[in-house]
Amino acid sequence: MSNSSNYTEENIKSLDWKEHIRMRPGMYIGKLGNGSSPDDGIYILLKEVLDNSIDEFVMGVGKTIEISINSNGVSVRDYGRGIPLGKVVDVVSKMNTGGKYDTRAFKKSVGLNGVGTKAVNALSINFMVESIRDGKLKSVTFQQGNLIEEREIENSTKRNGTKVTFVPDSTIFKNYKYRTEYVSKMLKYYVYLNPGLSILFNGEKFKSENGLRDLLEENNDIDKLLYPIIHLKGNDIEIALTHSKFQYSEEYFSFVNGQHTTQGGTHQSAFREAIVKTVREFFGKSYDSSDIRKSIISAISIKVMEPVFESQTKTKLGSTEMGGELGTVRTYINDFIGKNLDNFLHKNPQIAQSIQKKIVQAEKERKELSGIRKLARDSAKKSSLHNKKLRDCRVHLNDMNKENRLDSTLFITEGDSASGSITKSRNVNTQAVFSLRGKPLNSYSMTKKIVYENEEFNLLQAALNIEDSIEYLRYNNIVIATDADVDGMHIRLLLITFFLQFFPELIKEGHLYILQTPLFRVRNKKETIYCYSDNEKSEAINKLGLKSEITRFKGLGEISPDEFKHFIGDDIRLDPVMLDDNFNIENLLSFYMGKNTPKRQEFIINNLKVELDTID
Repeated sequence: MSNSSNYTEENIKSLDWKEHIRMRPGMYIGKLGNGSSPDDGIYILLKEVLDNSIDEFVMGVGKTIEISINSNGVSVRDYGRGIPLGKVVDVVSKMNTGGKYDTRAFKKSVGLNGVGTKAVNALSINFMVESIRDGKLKSVTFQQGNLIEEREIENSTKRNGTKVTFVPDSTIFKNYKYRTEYVSKMLKYYVYLNPGLSILFNGEKFKSENGLRDLLEENNDIDKLLYPIIHLKGNDIEIALTHSKFQYSEEYFSFVNGQHTTQGGTHQSAFREAIVKTVREFFGKSYDSSDIRKSIISAISIKVMEPVFESQTKTKLGSTEMGGELGTVRTYINDFIGKNLDNFLHKNPQIAQSIQKKIVQAEKERKELSGIRKLARDSAKKSSLHNKKLRDCRVHLNDMNKENRLDSTLFITEGDSASGSITKSRNVNTQAVFSLRGKPLNSYSMTKKIVYENEEFNLLQAALNIEDSIEYLRYNNIVIATDADVDGMHIRLLLITFFLQFFPELIKEGHLYILQTPLFRVRNKKETIYCYSDNEKSEAINKLGLKSEITRFKGLGEISPDEFKHFIGDDIRLDPVMLDDNFNIENLLSFYMGKNTPKRQEFIINNLKVELDTID
């Protein structure tokens, strides 16, 4: 009998705004996560609140924003106009309610759909808003989107503005933690895009006077750049660009209305196209586009009227129109670069000459590599990448859609036992496994040629789809999963060296991680606790008793698939591989991977002594 007879009016349900957000948070903030990745939900919550404060600065009010994050609670205070006091509750709890639909007030705002702060409200265990306007203060408190207290308007001597305080709900963002490095990077982008704005984060001040030029200078070693940064600005556009002396791939920072569009979009595509067109016309030669853009490091920021993004988290621009009378995004960017970059090159012939030499050198290298590339591709096909080395996930097996990358992870592991355990316990929809055969080559100081000649590197590059650029990187998270012993640590180091040497932007953009796996299992008849350190083991023994069974895991291959699924599921522990802004990649690799053995030995001995003294 058909089940249709059970389909009645009782099956039809209407969810209110907060229930829908809490049931389907991914629709509003992308993925959840625990804070180990820069695009995890807790950072989107911060961004949604902060965007409103940034919009106030853009409108000419509030030059300072204060942010504090303590015990996972977040506070954002701006000195803008403040929310109209009679609408404070509506603005943070009624969907599609806000002041940005009126383009007279917010012409080029980031958040236009009235959803952001409502999502923060619904996904927080505690959410409070204070608005101060002209000597009056209104404050309201919510829990999980439910209004708990609405206080009467009172007199106040505080400066105008808005203060939002929230604590993400730990039942949704499990074991979450804000990482200072990720928050700092986010704030730096905000000040680069808003020269003159000051952001105070837990007492540290962020400010920029030179916009995108500061972005490129602070993210790169100036001595490693081929020529001084070209910095061009218009009413609704700003660009900065240069070429690296050593970097192989293209690197882009793109922004729309102050939003970091990590997945690019129509503006980034137009930018790449415009650079090629302008350079070809300036030199009067049909250089290959890949030779022109090889080693480029650049940034573009545009302001669009009522931008259309391809997701709520606004990581990719879908708009084709600038708005008003400015025409299409493509035409506007092409015209601006075609005129201003051409003028700059005419006025700076030495820089133009450096660019041309770089193009000619890139052309020579490309032709030298062309034969090797063909052999490498043929070799990859013969090696049956997807059968022998890569066990792909379903979102990629029949789909190269870039949007699916956000949900996908590639585990890089060594040995049949370890890769077998991960393969059997993984989520086949979103998690893929790449199996190494032995230790990778130390690639420090080697040329790109080695990537094609070395089977492991060639197949890994093919699996990631990053031969020429990471724009079409197939996996958002690349996780190195090796044993927690000397050999495993060495493999980690060799893989990190490979990425730093040839694809540093993978690390700069926060895609590379180290998988933490438990060192011990402590259990009795009633409970099992997995421990990632000696301290956790001691705590587990105290809890379960001295007669508990204690197992020391020597390698990933010793952990059964049934157990492994706990470590790569919702409770996965990942350590992001991050670069400090003060690190010089060349110096870093030279010290740790070069031939300065005596210096490195002295460093190890001294640091080992410090660590032993600490333990004592």
